[in-house]
Amino acid sequence: MSDVKSDIEIARAASKRPILEIGSKLDIPQEHLLPYGHDKAKVSAEFIKSVADRADGNLILVTAVNPTPAGEGKTTTTVGLGDGLNAIGKKAMICIREASLGPNFGMKGGAAGGGYAQVVPMEDMNLHFTGDFHAITSAHSLLSAMIDNHIYWGNELEIDQRRISWRRVVDMNDRALRQITTSLGGVANGFPAEAGFDITVASEVMAILCLADDLADLQERLGNMIVAYRRDKSAVTCRDIKADGAMAVLLKDAIQPNLVQTLENNPAFVHGGPFANIAHGCNSVVATKTALKLADYVVTEAGFGADLGAEKFLNIKCRKAGLSPKAVVLVATVRALKMNGGVAKDALGTENVQAVKDGCANLGRHIENLKKFGVPVIVALNHFIKDTDAELQAAVDYARQAGAADALVARHWADGSKGITNVAEAVVKVCESGEANYKPLYPDEMSLFQKIETIAKEIYRADGVTADSKIRNQLKEWEEAGYGKLPVCMAKTQYSFSTDPSRRGAPTGFDIPIREVRISAGAGFIVVICGEVMTMPGLPRRPSAETIRLNEDGLIEGLF
Repeated sequence: MSDVKSDIEIARAASKRPILEIGSKLDIPQEHLLPYGHDKAKVSAEFIKSVADRADGNLILVTAVNPTPAGEGKTTTTVGLGDGLNAIGKKAMICIREASLGPNFGMKGGAAGGGYAQVVPMEDMNLHFTGDFHAITSAHSLLSAMIDNHIYWGNELEIDQRRISWRRVVDMNDRALRQITTSLGGVANGFPAEAGFDITVASEVMAILCLADDLADLQERLGNMIVAYRRDKSAVTCRDIKADGAMAVLLKDAIQPNLVQTLENNPAFVHGGPFANIAHGCNSVVATKTALKLADYVVTEAGFGADLGAEKFLNIKCRKAGLSPKAVVLVATVRALKMNGGVAKDALGTENVQAVKDGCANLGRHIENLKKFGVPVIVALNHFIKDTDAELQAAVDYARQAGAADALVARHWADGSKGITNVAEAVVKVCESGEANYKPLYPDEMSLFQKIETIAKEIYRADGVTADSKIRNQLKEWEEAGYGKLPVCMAKTQYSFSTDPSRRGAPTGFDIPIREVRISAGAGFIVVICGEVMTMPGLPRRPSAETIRLNEDGLIEGLF
């Protein structure tokens, strides 16, 4: 049997401190912490408002190369770097997203970091936590019910039932719900209609929770959501349905950031959780902005590869929230580089320096892309046990030649903070250099289709974008309705720069096909669905749920 402890065994053995003590590290008075048990708490809106005029600390984004199906340790590196910065004497904290039940029971099995770079309580974070996702699901479902109820009782707003754009959500991977028929069973149940489900993390309510500045802004944005259209194609909003007030009531606690701790008892905000392949992939603006008032260094992450999460963080979140990151840490692994170099998944454990070099084309493209935003890039090679020195050195050498400010091997998974102090010191050096000059990739004034083309060509390196006249006309209609200045949120596979997940590395000679566009008028962006990506995932052949259970001692097993 292996001597290597599982993530859940490490987390369970952690020496946690009372959450009020963790709050005191950030000078949060006890009366402004709303405890959920002994090891997690929400931070009050009053306290958040009271620190708004303080100067901001340094914001560091952690992103990654295109991942293997198992992930490359982006959250693990985010947690480790936060601990590493504290270990070298800096006042630092981390901001990450909450875990969705869908992938936890599907492929990932957990999303709180790994090894000796984790956030705890691990089990709570990966399951119900403080109930934020349930609140979002409930608020979204309330609006769904009120739309159908409005039509049932006479349809005063003259909603065209064929043009209801508001879908339902559940926080689970359930492909059977992608397209459904509702209201069967007779007159008492309403009018039969086509509908469908997305996963909760793809809900516009989730995006709004993560982009709103406060509760008043949250309700305003909820009211602005477009839920349907009339026969004359005029929009019907959530405010027209009169659901925004009740939805805000359901979300009044959920908008408050959750404070927890790392294994090394450093503070962490875990709040919000949109996926980066189908949504904007960043934790909440409230959490990030508050953290910047409380710490000198704030480490946050953006989901999946830099072509998705980082692009959206830099083009949507930073633009909307007025954030200006000082550095980007780009996570890579030898196994991801080998897979991008053409190695099959079952052969990743065998030394193959040439495959690492071949796969570095993917790393190089991400470095080039990130530098277009005016922010220095540090490459952190997340060390795995089977990596060889020759493979690691090949990746380090390539990254430095490709324009990274530095490239270093990080061993935080095995060694905690002491395994990543080299990256922490490099981050401090870059932040203190004043090199960063953040700017978004495109201006607000650019047309919606040009924004899509800019991302496709500049970030994905596609030859062009294909979209039928219906999609192009829809974009023009939104521009005419006053939505032309919104940024675009691309929904695309995370495994490739293209829309074909099998095309790894740095592919060229392809177009980006647009399947559908959706407007998120409350969140403030246009969703562009590309290729075959699904906003409701399905479970894999052998889901993680098959091995998650309670043991004879009543402890959870199978989360990892």
